[in-house]
Amino acid sequence: MKLHGFLFLVLLVCTTLCVAQGSFGDCCLGYVRRMRASAKKNVESYRMQETDGDCNIRAVVFAVKVRSGRENTRTVCANPDHLWVQRLKELVSLRMRAQN
Repeated sequence: MKLHGFLFLVLLVCTTLCVAQGSFGDCCLGYVRRMRASAKKNVESYRMQETDGDCNIRAVVFAVKVRSGRENTRTVCANPDHLWVQRLKELVSLRMRAQN
């Protein structure tokens, strides 16, 4: 009887750890150093990633439209402290306002 309880507890802990690790799937783990001019032209939007949730680093996550492959967009993570990232954020914000 004690063995069944112990095995159930081990199974419960393993399941909980697996579910908890799944929450990191949408986080940036590092930054790009630069982006090509053609990629900058194809940025559709961006979002901020903060460290207050499941993610470990602050980042600007750009959604870049791609022309080939099965996916229509890919994400690019950049350091929000870099000047080129701040300028690109402003440019994308202006583009997004102009579309609305």
